[in-house]
Amino acid sequence: MPTYEYQCRKCGEVFDVVEHLSEHEKKPHRCPKCRSEEVDPVPTPFFARTSKKS
Repeated sequence: MPTYEYQCRKCGEVFDVVEHLSEHEKKPHRCPKCRSEEVDPVPTPFFARTSKKS
C-alpha cells in the first residue's frame, strides 16, 4: 500500500498515512497532533521497483 505524506496548515506537523489507493480520496485526513482537517499533501519522490528477468 502507498504511503502519503501530509502537512497540517494549523500546527505545521508533517505526518504519513498508509492506505489503499481506493481509500485515498474517500475520507478526510486529520492531523494526529491537533486533529485539524486542514492538511495539504506533500509532494514526495516515487520509486518503482521492478524485477529483472534473466
